Amino acid sequence: MSIGQLMKHRKLGLSDERAVDMYKYMQKARKFDERGFLLQRSGKIAFHVSGIGQEAAQVASAFALEQGKDYFLPYYRDYGFVLSVGMTMKELMLSVFAKAEDPNSGGRQMPGHFSHKKLNIVTGSSPVTTQVPHAVGFALAAKMRKKDFVSFVTFGEGSSNQGDFHEGCNFAGVHNLPVIMMCENNQYAISVPIHKQVAGSIAERAVGYGFPGVKVDGNDALEVYRVVKEARERAVRGEGPTLIEAVMYRVSPHSTSDDDMLYRTKEEVEEQRAKDAIPRYRQYLVSCGLWSDEQEADLLEQLKKEINEATQYAEQAPFPKPEDTLLHVYAEEGETR
Repeated sequence: MSIGQLMKHRKLGLSDERAVDMYKYMQKARKFDERGFLLQRSGKIAFHVSGIGQEAAQVASAFALEQGKDYFLPYYRDYGFVLSVGMTMKELMLSVFAKAEDPNSGGRQMPGHFSHKKLNIVTGSSPVTTQVPHAVGFALAAKMRKKDFVSFVTFGEGSSNQGDFHEGCNFAGVHNLPVIMMCENNQYAISVPIHKQVAGSIAERAVGYGFPGVKVDGNDALEVYRVVKEARERAVRGEGPTLIEAVMYRVSPHSTSDDDMLYRTKEEVEEQRAKDAIPRYRQYLVSCGLWSDEQEADLLEQLKKEINEATQYAEQAPFPKPEDTLLHVYAEEGETR
């Protein structure tokens, strides 16, 4: 590998420190995900939906956007993304334990339904793809108010077959809006493989709506960073939307309620696990002289401590009060709309 290839992150505008931070967030998301699975299997939480195998693209896209300015509409596997834009391990643990302090919903939503006003993370809901037209609406607001922020929305490839996706794309294309739509194509919509969902290319659908579509290797963190960064630059220049298809693989079952061995084989999963983006990116950092075995051991120890503390805090935190069920549902006396 040439020196130029080794220092690709610098050419993309990433400092050495930021490039290393990307790896740290990938590992943080992976360790949170693994803990969530164990907590569910031990009966301490009711449900967990996993993003294992998708962390690299999530983290890379977050690093390519502008925190405090852009608006984010992540989907339910995006732990790597929300951690990278400022959510904490403790906040995610409060969410999976459904506790009152959970910033996403006060313990009233399923895990993975992210929301954080201070971080510009827009609340999501269980029906898939509803976040796409919402993201387009935020982009319309940016254009109407002449602001230079973009909206960024993610969804699975199964979602790309829903009407919300096509309506959102059409509206964004017609009005030339600053929205980036990233499909995390993880090969399965629950139990339905990609070849039974989509006859053509998801990225190529963008052409029909009048804007660019880009297909990228979702296991190549720096390529995802480049593509999202360029899409953002286009958007703020007034050149409109971009559809990105990041191709990856969902290593874990769809959720803790899913038996994935009913529709795929262990051999298939292990073959894809061998292509895991996290060790691939780690090796890149090692080759650049930016990472070592000692740093790896320190990071894993630090993450273990952080996860243990967050788990203990969330497990002991109070649940919402029963009467809180009605909060933010009905207008209260003296409340203005």
